[in-house]
This record gives sequence, C-alpha cells and structure tokens, in this order.
Amino acid sequence: MSQDDRPDPATEAFLAHRNLLFTVAYEMLGSAADAEDVLQETWLRWVGVDLDIVQDRRAYLVRITTRQALGRLRTLGRRKESYVGPWLPEPLLTAPDVAEDVELADSVSMAMLLVLETLGPTERAVFVLREVFDLEYDEIAEAVDKSPAAVRQIAHRARAHVAARRPRGVVSPAETRDALEAFQRAVETGDLQRLLDILAPDVVLLTDGGGIKRAALAPVVGIDRVAEVLGRIAETMSLRPAQVNGYPALILRINGEVDAVMAVRIDEGLITGLYAVRNPEKLSHLERETTVSR
Repeated sequence: MSQDDRPDPATEAFLAHRNLLFTVAYEMLGSAADAEDVLQETWLRWVGVDLDIVQDRRAYLVRITTRQALGRLRTLGRRKESYVGPWLPEPLLTAPDVAEDVELADSVSMAMLLVLETLGPTERAVFVLREVFDLEYDEIAEAVDKSPAAVRQIAHRARAHVAARRPRGVVSPAETRDALEAFQRAVETGDLQRLLDILAPDVVLLTDGGGIKRAALAPVVGIDRVAEVLGRIAETMSLRPAQVNGYPALILRINGEVDAVMAVRIDEGLITGLYAVRNPEKLSHLERETTVSR
C-alpha cells in the first residue's frame, strides 16, 4: 500500500484498536449488537477530536467507548426490567485461540458475564477496565468521571463482589469440553444416570427466548427438573460442539437451523449452570467468528 493509500490518522488509530474497543463495550453490555452501536458512536466522536492534543490514542478511544457504553448500560437496565423471562448475554462464536488467553476467555464467558450483570454500571466499568484490560486507576477515573481514590474503592468492592459469585476455581477449556461431551452423550442417548452424574444437585437452567421463542419464564432449579427438560430437548434437536465466548459450548439445531446455544458453568467438576439462548435476535453472531482482544 502506498503512502497515499493509507487511511488518515484518525481512521488508522480506530481500526488498530477496534477489536479492543468492541471487547470493552461487549464486556460492559453483554450484547454484541449494542457493542457495535457503541463503536459507531465512538467513531463519530473520535473523528471530531483534535489528534494533536491526544497523547495516548488507545487510552482516549477506550475512554470514549467506556462513556458511551455506560450511557447505554443504564438504558439497557431499564429495557431488561420489561424483558420476558431470564435475560442472557448475546453469545459470540469465537476463534479457538481466544482460549489461549485464559483471563480474556474467562472475562467473556457466559458465566462471568452473568456475574458482571450483578454489578452496578460504574462498578462494572471499573472492574472490566482494571481486571481485564489492566488500565491504571487514573485512566479509569477519567473514563468514569470519578477520582482515582474513588475508583480504587469501587474496584475493591467490585473484586470482592465478583469473587463471591464467580465459579469456584479456574476451569480450563479442556475441562469444559470434557463435561460438555459427557453431557452431549448423556442427552443424545437418553442415559439419565450419566446425566445425573455430571449435574450438580442444585443445578440451574436459564432459558432466554425473549418472548419470541418458547422458553421457561423462570429459572429451572434442581437436578430432577433440569434433567427432565434436557430429555425433551434431545427429542427435537441435534447438538454440535462450538467455541462460544471463549469456551466450548453446544449449538442446538432443528432441521439444520440454529435454534439455540447452550453454555455451561462448572464448579468443582460438576455442571452447576446451563445457559440456553433461544432468542433469535441474539443468535446472529453465530454465523461468523467475532474477534475479541485485550
């Protein structure tokens, strides 16, 4: 590419950091569609910035993205209050190499995104920027309009909150894959005992149909009730493994068409959470891999 063909500096900087900005927005929102909208808003503000006064373009872009995502997160909170049934994050088809970055894969996993949902908007932003992207406290302070001292306190509270709710111990992709393979075999063969062996007694199944597809309107709790529901799934759907949100998951199809995505949470070797997204408005990012990065 000749020098004349290169994009202008603003475009070049935005494209260089686009995957990072998308990941920041997605981890804050749990929605790929809303994250894409935030990137559009970030771009519109970025092209109006005088680059001569910007010392760190990456930090500046992250700051714009964070502020846009915070505004949208508050709007999303109001929208979720009227959502039909359980709300689950929008699943992403991710490349296998995401799993090699253990911290990144953990941060975009369905289980972690659900934990982040229990944080307030500012706490969530601070946690994501500090724990996942390792930003300095003064950088985060500028992004969330707080003092560095306040950000340190918020980060401390958010870490404790997340630690109390995240899966116990580090779960490797290999462990998740083994559990899913056993789960898939048990469901497909109707081997109830094998299924009971890998489900925790207090396992919880969340199904997100968004009021569009049939789904349980409340969490299905307990090994017997969950096993009964899974048995019905096996009668109508085919299950195929895929890499979703950095971890192995299952894509469920009916007559070849994607009907749902199922991810799992594993604690101490047993499946404690099953997350099935059926809302068709949340399944569009399964058609191609989405790049996430730090």
